[in-house]
This record gives sequence, structure tokens and C-alpha cells, in this order.
Amino acid sequence: MRDLMARCVRYARYGMLVGRLVIVHLRSPRRLAHALRRAAQMLWQSGPRGLVAALRQYERRGGQGSVSYQEWIALHDTLTEQALDAIRRQLAEIEAPPLISVVMPVHDTPESHLREAIESVRAQIYEKWELCIADDCSRAPHVRKVLDSYAALDPRIKVAYRRRNGHISRASNSAFALAGGEWVAMLDHDDVLRPHALAEVALEIARHPQAQIIYTDEDKIDARGQRYDPYFKPDFSRELFRSQNYLNHLTVHRAANIREVGGWRPGFEGSQDYDLNLRIFERIDPSAIRHIPKVLYHWRAGKGSTALNADEKGYAYSAGLRALQEHVRRTGLAATAEQAPGTPFYRLRHSLPEPPPLVSLIIPTRDRTELLRNCIESIRQKTTYPNYEIIVVDNESQESETRAYLDEIERAGKARILRYDGAFNYSAINNFAVGKANGSIVGLVNNDIEVIAPDWLAEMVSWAAQPDVGCVGAKLYYADGRIQHGGVILGIGGVAGHSHKYFSRMHAGYFSRLKLVQNLSAVTGACLVVRREVYERVGGLDEKNLAIAFNDVDLCLKVRDAGYVNVWTPYAELYHLESVSRGPENNPEKIERFNREAEYMKRKWKLFPDPYYSINLTIDKEDFSIINR
Repeated sequence: MRDLMARCVRYARYGMLVGRLVIVHLRSPRRLAHALRRAAQMLWQSGPRGLVAALRQYERRGGQGSVSYQEWIALHDTLTEQALDAIRRQLAEIEAPPLISVVMPVHDTPESHLREAIESVRAQIYEKWELCIADDCSRAPHVRKVLDSYAALDPRIKVAYRRRNGHISRASNSAFALAGGEWVAMLDHDDVLRPHALAEVALEIARHPQAQIIYTDEDKIDARGQRYDPYFKPDFSRELFRSQNYLNHLTVHRAANIREVGGWRPGFEGSQDYDLNLRIFERIDPSAIRHIPKVLYHWRAGKGSTALNADEKGYAYSAGLRALQEHVRRTGLAATAEQAPGTPFYRLRHSLPEPPPLVSLIIPTRDRTELLRNCIESIRQKTTYPNYEIIVVDNESQESETRAYLDEIERAGKARILRYDGAFNYSAINNFAVGKANGSIVGLVNNDIEVIAPDWLAEMVSWAAQPDVGCVGAKLYYADGRIQHGGVILGIGGVAGHSHKYFSRMHAGYFSRLKLVQNLSAVTGACLVVRREVYERVGGLDEKNLAIAFNDVDLCLKVRDAGYVNVWTPYAELYHLESVSRGPENNPEKIERFNREAEYMKRKWKLFPDPYYSINLTIDKEDFSIINR
């Protein structure tokens, strides 16, 4: 009965919250429609519990969102004549402006949408473009009339009429056959380019002549042309790219690369661009993939569009998964591609080396016996990875109970015990232990960690074993199930903060980033796995300048500078009680030390912008909300 009453109270609270949301959005029917669509998308992606998690997040903010997208547009993204003139002056300085071919397959597009798409190209302030259109045997009579009229009006518009309907891949190839430009931009037949889209692309090409792929941020427009749901993307993240085609709109390729891979492949309709992107990615250096952090493309959310609901085109998901599976085979990865649970996206699962390498799990501790006991027993009882050793580094424990427990687990062969005397120095303690470790892979583990997912270590080792991967981080929760660590974002709070901190465990995160493997600049040392050779190559943790704080961020940045990529995986799940054994940083000495270490990080590293975050998202909070300054 008590549980039933608690559920009723909880449902009533969420009902009232939904009611308040509806009342707020009734002031704008379009916002209400958008909110309902977002709720439907969340239900599809994360189920009822995910929707409840979003409501809890809204409630945690006091029912107040951050700056709205419309407010952000007014502050940061309203095109004035002065802004356009400034872009024109920059364009005038380009010595050899490239011809950009806009490829647009067309099939039975509503007339108003077709005209708007074409007009968005004609309105470009960059004039060296051509629009290459292939009509895929449309039945609607207005399509030919519209296309013929525009071809007659503007010599830069080329049109091919297919005799048979071949679907979007063949139609894209027909449009591409008309292209004479060095660069190719892809435009859906009912979407809209910003007036400065091609100008920004041309300027990026001029700044980075070795670029091979250029992509931009995007948003959606509804039937009334209202902009919403912006995707402020990170710079290129290989692991996120293999999880979702986040390049999407607007993506611009060198035409030569499209020709070399044979263009768009029939059979991958719905994800034909993802398949193309993967095949081109395999041939180029990732550093040649450039990101313009500006919204330059409006994706129309119409009936039957994946912009409105990813479930509208289930075949697109299946085609994308097959494209990723073929990518895995072509590149010879010892991995499988499968669905990312609870999302319409993908998971790349690497195989473990044979035999599985020895992992040395290093746990610094001082007293707090019960905390350490829970940590060690959860590792031993739940971890399915077969080859690891536990090294406990005792930093002057005083309690007799702790000393007895350490003797007990050492006699039982559950752990090796190392003694480290002196003031607590997290960096020095771990460096000392790595020097005594037997494993080719080391794991830094706080003593307030408890295992949730039995395959946590197998997942982390499978990534750490990849030759170009450095540090690997886990998804950590507070005891109440809220997110403690979803990766580290540089610049938040001045130095760095945890991605999606305090979000509900069920929340998908910003464009599903809480559920997808991705590259990040840094991950927390509370649970970090790295090959020992990489750790030692960069000199380990900084004992001199970063005894307590930010040493894990510094390590990750040194690893990144050494040419490795750092990886965060949501499939290694553990609880983290957040330094409960050491206590809060609330006395003058600790505060002074923290500030000193923070200033050292600011002097040593360029912390903003973080390439795996967006300059359009806030660094005042850890919730991926839109910047409001």
C-alpha cells in the first residue's frame, strides 16, 4: 500500500508538471507542437522512463529552461546587412574561389518546398555555385514545370530527368553526373540553406586547403518556417561518427573523393549519405574533416521526414547499420556493429585481444574500510573480465579495522597491498603503483567505486587495446542514480566539468550522447583505463603541480597531444560516491591548493574551446544548454 501511495504521489507530481508545461506552451501553439514532437521522440528512443527522466531534469531546473533557441537566434544568429557585407569582403580576398556544386535529387516535392529549396541556393551571397538537380521520375506535374522554369531563369541550374524511378541513391548519382565543381554540397529537395552557407564553406576551404570534408551545424524548420531543435555539433569525433551520422547537414565533399568511391550506392537508401561518408572517411586523414560551428542548414520537419521522427524511416536505420557493418569489414576491425540500446543509433563493439591482457587496477585508499570493501567485493563478484589484479595503495591508514582488512585480503590473494607514506598526493600514489604493476594495462580506480555492469572492464579494455586509443573513461552514477560523469568537457567552470552531471540515469543526453561511444578531450581518473606504455610515455600523472585536482584531465590532454584519441563509453557503468573518503574541498588550505592547481591548468593548456563540445553551448553549466551570453 505504501508503494502504491508513493507511486500515486509521484504520478500526480509529474501530471502537474506536464500541466504547467502545456499551459506555458499554449501561449505558442507552434512551441506546443514542437514539445509534443520532442516528447514523442523521447518516448520512442528511451521509453516512458526516459520521458520521466526528462521531466525530472526539467523539475530540477525549477521548471525553468536556459535561454531559448529563439532568444539565441536573436542574440547570435540574426543576419544583418553589416554581417553579410563583412563576409563579402572576406570572400573578395580568396584568390581562387572554388566552384561548389550543390547536388539535389528530387521526387514529387511539394511545390512550395521545392521552390524554397531552389531559392535558398539562388540567394547565396557566394555566387560561384551550380545547382545540379536530378528529378527521379516525379509523377506530380508541377515538378517539371518548376525545374524547367528555374533552368531557363539561371544558367547555373542544371537539370536531369531520369526515365525510371531509381530512388535517392541513383538520383543522387544522376545529379552528381552534372557537377563540374571541385566541391559538392548535398541538399535535400525540401530543405533550406542559409544565405551565407556556401560563403562559409568557401572561406573554410581557403583557410584549410587540405580539407576533404566540411560539415556544419543544423536545425529544423516546421511548416511555418519556425526554426527549432538546433544540433550544435562537436568537431570530428571518430567514435561518435561511428555511432551516428552526426555530420548530416550540411556536408560538403571534394568531388574527386565521391568519384573515387563510386558515388552513392543503391541499397542504402535512407542512409546513403552515411554510407558515402564512411567510405570516404576510410581514405582520408581525420584531420582533413573540418567543422564550421554555425547553423547553415534548415532541415524540414514534414510528414514522413526523419527530422520529425526517427521512426518515420525505419529502413534508414537498417541501411545505416549495414553501412557501418560493411565499414568494419572493409577496414579490418576486429569488431561488430550493432544497435546502441535505447537509441536509433549504433554501437561499435571491439573484440578483446587473445589472450586478454593483464589489467592492474590501482586503488589508493586511507581508512574508510567499508567503502574499500564494497569497492573490492563489487569488482571481484561482478567483473566478468578474466585477467586482472587489484593493487591497493594504503596511504597511512590509521584505523585498526582498515589494517586488519588489508592484511585479510592480501593473505586471501584478493589484492596486493602497497604502502605509501607521506601526505596525500593522488598523482604520486598512482605513479608509484604503476611502477609496481604487472599489467600491460592499468586502471585508475577510486575506492568509492562500485560496479554495476559486469562487462565494464571488458568494454574499457577493448577500447584501450586499440593502438591509437589512449585513455578510456566510464559512465559513473551517484548513489541515487543521477549522472556523476558522462565524460569531461574543457572550459566548464574555468578548467573542466563533467558532461551531463546530475542528469537522470535514463536520460539520453544531448542528441543521445549519454548513450553513445564518443571521443572526448578527457575522462575522469575515478575510473580510467589506459595502456601502461601510453601512461609512461607521457610521464604519468603530474605529481609536482597537480597533486589532487585536474591531474586526470592533464594526463588525458598529454595523451591527446601525443597523438592518441581518448574514448568515453556508456557501456562501462559504475557507481561513484565522489571522493567521499577524502571529504569536501572546504577548508582554506584545500581551497588555496585547488585554486593553485586550477591556475596551473589554465596556464598550461588551451582549455577553450573544447573540440568535442560546441562554442554555442554554455560553459557555465554542465547540461549542454545553449549559451546565453
